[in-house]
Amino acid sequence: MNPKIKVLIVDDSSVVRKMISDALANDPQIEVVGTAPDPYVARDKIKELNPDVLTLDIEMPRMDGLTFLKILQQHRPIPVIIISSISVAGSAAAMTALQNGAVEVLAKPTSAYSIGHLAEQLPRHIKAAAASRMRRRPAAPAAPTVAGAGLPSPKLECASLIRPAAVGAFHPRQIIAIGSSTGGVEALTEVLSALPAGLPGIAITQHIPPYFSKVFAERINGMSAVEVREAAEGDILLPGMALVAPGDFHMTLSWAGVGYKVSLNQRPPVHHCRPAVDVMFRSLAECTGARVVAAILTGMGTDGALGMKLLKSVGAKTMVQDEASCVVYGMPRAAVELGVVDRILPLSRIPAALIEAAQTQATAPAVERPLTPVSL
Repeated sequence: MNPKIKVLIVDDSSVVRKMISDALANDPQIEVVGTAPDPYVARDKIKELNPDVLTLDIEMPRMDGLTFLKILQQHRPIPVIIISSISVAGSAAAMTALQNGAVEVLAKPTSAYSIGHLAEQLPRHIKAAAASRMRRRPAAPAAPTVAGAGLPSPKLECASLIRPAAVGAFHPRQIIAIGSSTGGVEALTEVLSALPAGLPGIAITQHIPPYFSKVFAERINGMSAVEVREAAEGDILLPGMALVAPGDFHMTLSWAGVGYKVSLNQRPPVHHCRPAVDVMFRSLAECTGARVVAAILTGMGTDGALGMKLLKSVGAKTMVQDEASCVVYGMPRAAVELGVVDRILPLSRIPAALIEAAQTQATAPAVERPLTPVSL
């Protein structure tokens, strides 16, 4: 019999601590071993209780959650789930937390509905966090004082591996589609910041709460040669652009003559997820399957695997992140087990592989195949 996953809840609000405790109380695989109102109390309880997972608020007295997270990841790596308010400041801080080693970010409950949603979602995220791969993060080195000093950027390294074709060399209907979940914000940041301008349009579905997706897109846009933004209803995805599905909305795409038109909906979650990767992949399989390069990055669950099976059946090129470089090897594993993956690659090789696949696809004749029915 597997031991229970021990959880420590860190939040300055006694009401929130109780809501989170109640959300986990009915899962037989999880035990809340303690709570703490601030990082100083949490530090002592970590030593005493040795929890497997922390839930962590960002705005707390005496020490903020971001500072505490950095200390933890440098000296005692432990899976951390950020539970933060949906606000401009809260969302921006949550994105920083993900970049600093948090496994996942969830919206703090504000109503009876959101409390119920948290109770449904949180146990799954706790289990994924407990199974995640943690690594000790050294303190950030000081920035070089001489311009150009230090190692080349990942973007330059990747771009030098394969010289990207000009936009005109790609077929107008080519598109890159990427799905991810737990650990995906950091993985997507690495991939998108390494891609050159001029590639086919990129459609992204990351499991993320409302509003956090907008902050994520804005932040990564400043690091990337590709224009990255949160998708809106009716947007046209064009070459050189990446659109991120907004939190709590499924995103589908359809060919609109000059690019791919975005449609958003709030139909029921798929695999407990909205947005769902399967929904995006299926829409592309139906309208342009043979022109798609599809990738699944780190994430819990199975979302994306059946959609990738549909894409593979109509001639798409497919790849997933390998187990060693994933925070959680769930979604990639599901696609591998279905036998629908062309390449399994470490995260560092995904950008070059996307470029290579798109270039190969641009020069190969597209073979249109009937869509093989798959129940999502």
